[in-house]
Amino acid sequence: RGLLENWPHADARMIVVTDGERILGLGDLGADGMGIAIGKLALYTACAGIHPTHCIPVMLDVGTNNESLLNDPLYNGIEQKRVRGEQYDELFAEFIAAANDTFPGIVIQLEDFGNTNAFRLLAEYRNQCCLFNDDIQGTGAVTAAGIISAMRLTGGELGKQRLLFLGAGEAGIGTADIFSAALVREGATPDEARRHSWLFDSKGLVVAGRSSLAAHKMPYAHEHAPTDDFITAIDTLKPTAIIGLSGQPGLFTRDVIETMSRCNDRPIVFALSNPTANSECTAEQAYAWSEGRAIFASGSPFDPVDYDNRTFVPGQCNNAYIFPGVGLGVVTSRARHVTDEMFLAAADGLASQVNESDLECGRLFPPLSRIRDVSTQIAADVAAIAYDRGLTEKERPDDIGQDIQNYVFQPVYPHYA
Repeated sequence: RGLLENWPHADARMIVVTDGERILGLGDLGADGMGIAIGKLALYTACAGIHPTHCIPVMLDVGTNNESLLNDPLYNGIEQKRVRGEQYDELFAEFIAAANDTFPGIVIQLEDFGNTNAFRLLAEYRNQCCLFNDDIQGTGAVTAAGIISAMRLTGGELGKQRLLFLGAGEAGIGTADIFSAALVREGATPDEARRHSWLFDSKGLVVAGRSSLAAHKMPYAHEHAPTDDFITAIDTLKPTAIIGLSGQPGLFTRDVIETMSRCNDRPIVFALSNPTANSECTAEQAYAWSEGRAIFASGSPFDPVDYDNRTFVPGQCNNAYIFPGVGLGVVTSRARHVTDEMFLAAADGLASQVNESDLECGRLFPPLSRIRDVSTQIAADVAAIAYDRGLTEKERPDDIGQDIQNYVFQPVYPHYA
């Protein structure tokens, strides 16, 4: 608690915390992962207008398993292997208690924790305080928004979609959970909804009866013949969308795209691994190998692609569309918890802001130049849920949107002659 009390601003509203184990595209950076917490908070200010003095970056230094860092004399973290088990849990519990004691009502975003800790910490603390995991819930919402937008191009229905994930970590499970929630809202049972999402990990298709499955994969382990060949999985499952979250480049080969194109008039191909060098395929490959029929989105930006006298503008499936708006809505409403319903509302809100001109060029997300408007609309949807569900002691304002605008920081400075 003493460390947090050193923060010079008493009205902190948002903490982004990491332990540096799974920094996007870079892996275990230990204490050097502090930059991700700082960067995410910069996006809260830039994309949603949360005042910089309301934002605290936190690094939980529990060591690193990165040998190059341990052998680097300039490494500024604790020079030891990562702490696990009871000692780790005690530190995390101490942090949560200190954060809430020092800054009552603080919103805590978990960022880039490894799978070992991410799912269980979210499950343990989400109902104890105002906490969410961006890698699970934020990624899930933005990817689900992309699928919802894609329906306007395919003419399909959400209840008839089948998603096949290449990668079964935090992002894949988060997306499957949000997509399942959308189907439950349309009338499916939870079991029926989950059967629309299939996982393919490093050992092959995740199926019932496979030994040593991690707990977070079990809800999506369906009855099916096992296979360790991704194209065979496409051939047998006939997915309408493949979603790459593998962290490995080039896994959406020409055979993969062509197989998807045989199964679908408009195959949905999301190559979401970051950075660009790790993308499962490029935008140009997706459009060329599908003869211009693919509906493509990526995790990192790609330039527009000219193909068959058309110009396609690939959409970037970026968490920055979701977490700033969700955070803004929670902060302004003073919600006690961040719920899955809020992330589903964020997905709906994001998809609703894709206009016809975006869709005409194949873009499933609004331009990032509109991010402030996107974030404030998502914030209003999230705040409305907080008021409707009794998740806040704050009196519901007559105009939620105006209440949010009154809070938003505008970086406009007076001119001095």
